[in-house]
Amino acid sequence: MLIVERIVLETIRMRLRQAFRISSGVQEERRIVLVRLEAASATGVGECVAGEEPNYSYETVDTARWMLERHLCPAILGLEFPGPRELAHALTRALRGHPMARAALEMAAWHLDAEQRGVPLATALGGEKDRVEVGVSIGIQSSIEELLAEIGRYVEQGYRRVKLKISPGHDIEAVRHAREAYPELALQVDANAAYTRADIDHLRRLDAFGLLMIEQPFAEDDLVSHARLQALTETPVCLDESVASAADCETALALGAAGVVNIKPGRVGGFTEAVRIHDLCADAGIPVWCGGMLETGIGRAHNVALASLPNFRYPADLSASDRYWDRDVIEPPFTLEPDGTLLVPRRGGLGVDIDERFLDALREDHMTVESTA
Repeated sequence: MLIVERIVLETIRMRLRQAFRISSGVQEERRIVLVRLEAASATGVGECVAGEEPNYSYETVDTARWMLERHLCPAILGLEFPGPRELAHALTRALRGHPMARAALEMAAWHLDAEQRGVPLATALGGEKDRVEVGVSIGIQSSIEELLAEIGRYVEQGYRRVKLKISPGHDIEAVRHAREAYPELALQVDANAAYTRADIDHLRRLDAFGLLMIEQPFAEDDLVSHARLQALTETPVCLDESVASAADCETALALGAAGVVNIKPGRVGGFTEAVRIHDLCADAGIPVWCGGMLETGIGRAHNVALASLPNFRYPADLSASDRYWDRDVIEPPFTLEPDGTLLVPRRGGLGVDIDERFLDALREDHMTVESTA
């Protein structure tokens, strides 16, 4: 049984090792809301993936914090739930939308439940793998030379898959040079919805480069264009922002709009919905993979646990801790294995320790919400 007695909301700020540019903007640091669920014998921690600006999603750090404080935390405090799935259903009933805020709370509940039962989070979710193949995502660079140098750095570190962010004017030639320089490297591209239906013929030119997939070329609500592109291209079309729920996934699969689905638990409302999407795709024969949202080691540990499920068949965007941070908030940090994988933690709960002293130095504010029951 899950009974949450106290919830602590805290906001930290961390600077990225280098600026990360996608089609909708540039990010140099992250403000991050962390959620701690405290029970009599254990604590579970979740990380909210919302950004400061509403460019990737309508949710932001500030809206998520407000929703957590005013609506979501009061919906579960002091109540008894058979497990994290039932808690997730209560959160869905309490609030429409705002999946990133809900996910932070729900994923903390899964962590708490695993801690209380003494099982690894990956096991609690149904994971089977002991290691997860990973890759690196590279933002849009100022020049081809910078792009190739960036790819080279990560190939030397042992990454076997590279994802290139693209946008109009930063696509065909960049991919061409990358493929010529690294003919055997597993390459994929991510547009973050930067194109329109008028660009379908242009995007079909990417077939020449043997890509793993083209991720989210069109707007999240334009499944028809994704289906048209998938029907006309040899390269699998991957949906990311378009799949915010299992219901979205069912619609996309029915339309033939996806050859691959990117599951980000922090974006779809948490693990409960992420596992439902995983299972739907597995039944349909559609592979999935786990995307990243510039998480700290806390969110990364959550994602690695999810990516251990069997239908995650493409390398995840879950690179080592030092990809984004000079110092991570966990011990030990995630490190890349010689075979291009991350090990799935096998200790009970999250499987890593949180560096509380370092978190203290990063914290901007915190508040405690307690049950009045």
